[in-house]
Amino acid sequence: MAEVFFYHLTRSPLQQALPELLDRVLARGWRALVRGVDQGRLRWLDDMLWQGRDDAFLPHGMAGGDHDAVQPVLLATGVENPNKAEILLLVDGAEITPEQAQEYTRVCLMFDGNDPDAVQAARRDWKALTDAGIAAQYWAQEDGSWVKKAEKSAG
Repeated sequence: MAEVFFYHLTRSPLQQALPELLDRVLARGWRALVRGVDQGRLRWLDDMLWQGRDDAFLPHGMAGGDHDAVQPVLLATGVENPNKAEILLLVDGAEITPEQAQEYTRVCLMFDGNDPDAVQAARRDWKALTDAGIAAQYWAQEDGSWVKKAEKSAG
């Protein structure tokens, strides 16, 4: 049964928060799919991930290559899951249906708390997914760490 974690970015930008979450995903032995809406923006994130911290290599690739199926982290715009990821991270307004969410162990919806449209879209997504019976948690950044602010059980 899927669960959705909403990450309200207020203290750090996506390019800083995403690698931290991906590190946690990989530490659990999971594969991740990062779904965005713009190929150019994903290429920019790809560059940012390659230029990450010197002490932490984050293996990843862009969808459409010969080795998509074996990538621990794959960046894509489509709804397919070519690397059989357990975790889907939605960025930059990428959307998901309740049916698509069920294909994953966890869905992480990351949104910019300084963008009123992104906040409103996250509220709509929370309602649609929880109304469909999917468990959800809402996390916000406070004083340099993530704090759980709300939770709704499945069903």
